[in-house]
Amino acid sequence: MQTLEGTRTYSVAILSERLAAGRTTLIDVREYPEYAAGHVEGARLVPLGTLRQNPRLAGDSGEVALLCRSGRRATEAAQILRAAGLVDPVVVQGGLDAWTQAGLPVRREKGPISLERQVRIGAGSLMLLGLLVPRLRFLPYAVGAGLVFAGVTDTCAMGMLLARLPWNRRKPAGDTSVCPTQ
Repeated sequence: MQTLEGTRTYSVAILSERLAAGRTTLIDVREYPEYAAGHVEGARLVPLGTLRQNPRLAGDSGEVALLCRSGRRATEAAQILRAAGLVDPVVVQGGLDAWTQAGLPVRREKGPISLERQVRIGAGSLMLLGLLVPRLRFLPYAVGAGLVFAGVTDTCAMGMLLARLPWNRRKPAGDTSVCPTQ
């Protein structure tokens, strides 16, 4: 166990042991398409944006291990939870990338295509539209600037917007009112 920016961290080996012993709650702070593509068995999905709006979704006491793809979003989630003072947040070092590299099991479920692919499809479509429709000639420039900004800041406004669409939300059991996922 180490500390990262004032937050405790666990290696994936320690997390695996603590999960097996029932000594920690695991929250995955990625978006649903990422979670569906692969997650740790027993992890609760609470996307970072949702956690920002309502930190109580993490619970009101005890240790909570936070997991994302690589650790950046989990660190941000830990800061939110530490400020709320409800739980004892712990960041999983290396996130799901480290979990899979360690050969630990990952559960997959049917879900929408990845957000990264959706962003590529959306950006490419907007650029083509800008090239084909004279009134929209500004679109390729706007999309290009957005992609550069996303690369430099490691945030993606289009991805965040796409994550809010109905097909990128986990459906409650028995709910057929939301668009089906593939």
